[in-house]
Amino acid sequence: MNYKKSNSRRTFLKNALLASGGISIVPRHVLGQGFIAPSDRINIGVIGAGTQARGLSSIFVGLKDTQVIAACDVNTKKMDAFIESYLTATAKNNQPKTAKDLAQYLDYQDLIARDDIDAVVIGTPDHWHAKPAIDAMAAGKHVYCEKPLSHTILEGRAMVNAARKHQKILQTGSHQRSIEQFRKACELIRNGYLGKVKKVTVSVGNPYSECKLPYQPTPDHIDWDRWVGPAQMRPYHETIVEADFFPRWRWFKEFGGGIIADWGAHMFDIVQWALGTDNTGPVTFTPPREPNAVRGLSMVYADGVEVVHEDFCRGNAVRFEGEKGVLTVSREFLDSNPANIVSATIGKSETHLYKSEHHQQDWIDAIKQNTLPVCDVEIGHRSASICHIANIAYELNRPLSWNPQDEVFLGDDEANLKRSKLYRSPYGIPQLKALL
Repeated sequence: MNYKKSNSRRTFLKNALLASGGISIVPRHVLGQGFIAPSDRINIGVIGAGTQARGLSSIFVGLKDTQVIAACDVNTKKMDAFIESYLTATAKNNQPKTAKDLAQYLDYQDLIARDDIDAVVIGTPDHWHAKPAIDAMAAGKHVYCEKPLSHTILEGRAMVNAARKHQKILQTGSHQRSIEQFRKACELIRNGYLGKVKKVTVSVGNPYSECKLPYQPTPDHIDWDRWVGPAQMRPYHETIVEADFFPRWRWFKEFGGGIIADWGAHMFDIVQWALGTDNTGPVTFTPPREPNAVRGLSMVYADGVEVVHEDFCRGNAVRFEGEKGVLTVSREFLDSNPANIVSATIGKSETHLYKSEHHQQDWIDAIKQNTLPVCDVEIGHRSASICHIANIAYELNRPLSWNPQDEVFLGDDEANLKRSKLYRSPYGIPQLKALL
């Protein structure tokens, strides 16, 4: 469905949720604990203290209606860096704090147990997204969770179910939906400036690989058992968790989804937005014949639009080919051939997509207005699912037929088993049992 204005979308979603028994708009005295008035300041706890979490924390410190009051991590070295970043950010925003102003925890369960925390930001590795998000929503907290939303397909569906059950707002950190050039690219395509889209090429990195790093002794500053958590136990290695900027856990299937999930959660998300397929996905996935190939996967939607995972030498980007020309978009550029496609002005009467100018503020606004954010949990789940299925197709090296409505592979028991994974006790997710 297309919506002419962002506020029309909000009105539609609010009415739809009311009608379906979803998120309700009722007086504060009825809602009681957990309700946030529009004038209230939202208290945030941060789960994970790495590079991404530090960046997000600095953003929320700078917003007028939020404050960061707690953080947790199983790595004390990263927590020390988080505190330093927190102190710098609060001083920069003329609200200087001390380390004592930030409650610090090892276990996220202690953080979400606090009644004064309204919302949590999850900046952990991918394998630690679903469980704290589901637990936080059950504890009455709204959630901002980094992308890719989940580590498996069924985790994502469980996160959607939890958000709807507990009536909580979850914003996925696919922040390109809050960047103007991506929104314009999608609006141009939705309004037919390319004509019928025939092919899309997504240029992002490799699928996941198995972690085969050798043993290294575990340093004292990290609780390795808790860090591994739901994953199967393997020895510590500094490559997984230590880096000047982003550590490389994201390369490995045990903890991440490869770069096809890391950057793909951004770029496939833009494909979904442009094609108007936020509630569905491709129906066939065909890998290249070469058994060790890391490019060449073809995905086809029910209407025949083909999406190919291929490097076209312009960095992380998406190229749309239509009847009237070609449009290419990335964080660095938006261009087209012919050039007049991207220079066109979209008229007031044409389709305009949800407009968010600040991804984190959009989440806060959605919490206060009780509406769905620009990258709601269902959207994040569907985009992450494409990445997960792509990894499964590359790994199994055979064509897969996918039913996006029931979220099952057709006639392939092995692929269906890969919709989930083995969880190490006691880090399982009970909510997954109903989905198996």
